[in-house]
Amino acid sequence: MDDLTLTGLAAAIADRKLSAVEATAGCLDRIARLDGRLRAFITLDAEGALARARALDADLAAGRRRGPLHGVPLAYKDLCHVRGLPTSCGTKTAEYFTSEIECTAVARLTAAGAVTLGKLNMTELALGPFGDNPHHGNVDNPWKPGHVAGGSSSGSGAAVAAGLAYGALGSDTGGSIRLPAACCGIVGIKPTYGRVSRAGVMPLSWSLDHLGPMTRTVRDAALMLEIVAGHDPHDATSSPRPVDALVAGLERGPAGLRVALPDNYYFDGVTPEVRTAVETAAGVLASRGARVQILRLPDPALLNDVANILARSESATIHARVARERPHELGAAVRSRLEVGFHISAHDYLQAGRLRARLAREFVAEVFAETDAVLAPAIPEPPPALDAVTAGPVDEIVRRMGRFSRLTRPFNVLGLPVVALPCGIGADGRPLGVQIVGRPFDESTILRLAHAYEEATDWHTRRP
Repeated sequence: MDDLTLTGLAAAIADRKLSAVEATAGCLDRIARLDGRLRAFITLDAEGALARARALDADLAAGRRRGPLHGVPLAYKDLCHVRGLPTSCGTKTAEYFTSEIECTAVARLTAAGAVTLGKLNMTELALGPFGDNPHHGNVDNPWKPGHVAGGSSSGSGAAVAAGLAYGALGSDTGGSIRLPAACCGIVGIKPTYGRVSRAGVMPLSWSLDHLGPMTRTVRDAALMLEIVAGHDPHDATSSPRPVDALVAGLERGPAGLRVALPDNYYFDGVTPEVRTAVETAAGVLASRGARVQILRLPDPALLNDVANILARSESATIHARVARERPHELGAAVRSRLEVGFHISAHDYLQAGRLRARLAREFVAEVFAETDAVLAPAIPEPPPALDAVTAGPVDEIVRRMGRFSRLTRPFNVLGLPVVALPCGIGADGRPLGVQIVGRPFDESTILRLAHAYEEATDWHTRRP
């Protein structure tokens, strides 16, 4: 059972080869054995999960299958409001965030038959790429003890990689789905801005936040995204555009698709093994019929500057009360990042928003006239040692955060769909990750490419 993917488990339960109770008990057993080191969970609802699994087994015995995830155990980043469970957002306050409605994405997964195991650890207030947390413990990398699990959806990445859950939800404001996916050797997709509702989710930056699935395989991610995507009247930013048949579209293959490797910025300063792994991935896609080309992208450094102004201003506004009234409750780096936002002028914020709109239009028109997808590293190096990147003065820690997330952050400003997936294992056993970027609302194409790469390689089958 430990080797089953989400879709494989769903099929096994539907065929009565396994029960929802057996699947849930298996996850709870792994959590009991492994999470003392990994610290992936903040809140575990073992009794609730088993009760839900028993009810689902009874439904199936009576001929009622709730949906494509019937009996599949999932877990959610602890900024998603789940009915009956606290939402700490990684802070020391158990009920830091409350909502009148349950997270829409969670509700849709539950309606599709999923079992909720609990809430997953995260960087405090989602403000950091490394997975450290002073209140709930640092999430440990399942592949390499003492190393970065990625953030801020660190618990989501570790839980899926270690088989504690068959899938998870993460959020991504500057890379927080893709960084832990790359660090933990799994798949994570940041959908197009507006593709997935953020209702019932603690915001960090309302103009940059994205919610998306984290899974072991591309097919699993496509299935979860099909379920959670679509318009939601509770979220005014959610798009009414119809959602493609993402799972069925995987089989169309990459033949004829144009894939670009950027010749500027994205390979600057990356380690040789990361460069080699990503270039090898491009070669794999070429061998499957994709047309790989080199392309110069508009200056991503300017996008990162815009991202910093927007994210810092909005996060400071959202978390002003705790930052001003209870700053002693926050970690030093988180407190420092919030305080910067208080000093950004309204003029600079509004100008950044206007520039963002123009840059996004220009990027889509210029780049996607030449290509169907962009292939680039997700992380500039294999997951570093956590002690090394969290040591020293706060200013230096914040600079390291910026350097580690600089390859993912531009695509939040652009609002483009991006899937991250494993593309290698470093010489000392640390995962390497690649990201594939597509046109707005064209998740289907990037998932097709990612699935084709996955079918031609075995990185997704390896377990820590």
